[in-house]
Amino acid sequence: MNKYKWSAKYNAFFPIEMLHIYQSSWDELSDLIDIDDTVEAEFNGEPPEGKVRGVVDNMPAWVSEPPPTQEELTANAENMKLNLKTKADSEIAWRQDALDAEIATDEETVTLTEWKKYRVLLMRVDPASPVWPALPV
Repeated sequence: MNKYKWSAKYNAFFPIEMLHIYQSSWDELSDLIDIDDTVEAEFNGEPPEGKVRGVVDNMPAWVSEPPPTQEELTANAENMKLNLKTKADSEIAWRQDALDAEIATDEETVTLTEWKKYRVLLMRVDPASPVWPALPV
């Protein structure tokens, strides 16, 4: 006996033994159909690379993942900018300490300047259309 029903409207599987709970909580579940347990196991698991569960002909199917929205791209760029700034802050801090303590090597002094320039350029990056500066080497 199958243990689930499928709703194409909600792109969701519902355990039959809990239907009474869902039906009292959800506005409409009139499209529920019986679904084979093997189908539920396939489409309730991990999707293949680049795919998400979608609905094709009212049945579950793996469909191509939609491209990220501009908002998602901007948010990702903001996170990357923050992570890169944290790295730059860390690289600058110890070199600045060495310089302040008058124990910095010539290489540390040059690299400190490079990291400071990098951090300034990084802070000028517009997350909506990022052009990333090269990391100091």
